Amino acid sequence: MKKTFLVLPLALLVSGVANAATDNPFYAGARLGNSFYDSTNSINLENKNLSGGVFAGYQITPWFAAEVGYTNLGSATVTNKNQVGKFTAQGADLVGKYSYAINDKFDVFAKLGVFYYDWNAKNGATGDDNGWASTAGVGAEYYINNNVSTSIEYQYYKDVAGADIQFAGVSLAYHWGAPAPVVAPEVVYVDQVSVATIDELKLTVPFAFDSSKITTGDAAQLAPFEARLDQYPDATITVVGHTDSTGPEAYNQKLSQQRAEAVAQALRTHLNVGSDRILSEGRGELDPIAPNDTTKGRAENRRVDIIAPELNIETVTQVVAK
Repeated sequence: MKKTFLVLPLALLVSGVANAATDNPFYAGARLGNSFYDSTNSINLENKNLSGGVFAGYQITPWFAAEVGYTNLGSATVTNKNQVGKFTAQGADLVGKYSYAINDKFDVFAKLGVFYYDWNAKNGATGDDNGWASTAGVGAEYYINNNVSTSIEYQYYKDVAGADIQFAGVSLAYHWGAPAPVVAPEVVYVDQVSVATIDELKLTVPFAFDSSKITTGDAAQLAPFEARLDQYPDATITVVGHTDSTGPEAYNQKLSQQRAEAVAQALRTHLNVGSDRILSEGRGELDPIAPNDTTKGRAENRRVDIIAPELNIETVTQVVAK
């Protein structure tokens, strides 16, 4: 009986699907199974034939591979009009393999191509032949690891010297050729220390005679010092009070302390910082900046000096070691 040639249109429509579990493009293997002959002529065939072959392929895309191989399809014993003969079939496969990944380890595939056969008649049979036959097959493949896979498969050979032959078996394949993984060099970081110098900030606030009250206008000039304390947690301010030489020295010492504390307290209250960052002290009449024997000179000596010392800000940055 003549069989209709089997193809899988679905396999031809599979595009963009991934091959399972390996990045190795080259593979080679062997297969073993049974073949079943069905002649288109009116002769009787005995069918259970041990068959097998070897194959090699290249994975062109994740879903398509080109494959070549040698297959020995065994032999068939023929009885025709009380005559017994024997035929053997072997040849070369050239097929395309279309794969569809079920998961990372398992895929299904279909094969479609041609088979160049060598048909030999033995034991008194006649009819040696060779030529081309079409072939198609289906199967399932399991990847044991990245290099080894095993498959079960069915393949149909149409019109091999007048006989349609089916093969069913198992195979084992070895895969290789994946590019070596790119190992990025270990990045080593080192600490790069930079030091920025923040200049000293200084302001002198004048006071009225015998007064320790800071004026609104003078208080407004404290903004840069407030910004310094706010921006740099390690910054400190020293507030030093002074007087002219009018009056007793002890009184002037106390007055200078009151003036310094008035300014310091104005800064602390506004910024909500403690006395450890804003320090105050009084120098009385000990550090005049002008003569005390003139009205102008005494006015210049009634003052508070506000000093924010120079800061060295150290910054540590991690950079790639050269």
